[in-house]
Amino acid sequence: MVAKVLGTGCPKCHLLENRIKEVASQNGIECEVLKVTDLSQIMSYGVMMTPALVIDEQVKSAGAIPSETQLLQWLCEA
Repeated sequence: MVAKVLGTGCPKCHLLENRIKEVASQNGIECEVLKVTDLSQIMSYGVMMTPALVIDEQVKSAGAIPSETQLLQWLCEA
């Protein structure tokens, strides 16, 4: 699966990137985490607030840092 963190590089973007990597690693889930910083690509997802998280091309969150529990749920569903 592929998880994309959409954002321009703010501290919250880095936090979300690290959190998704941690959750995947701790639970033995294979997940490629990509960082998308290009504004036109971010806007192509219809996202107006960052950080945003896209898992397998579905926007899961925008403008917030999801809990580890919520991240794990999304990763298991994908």
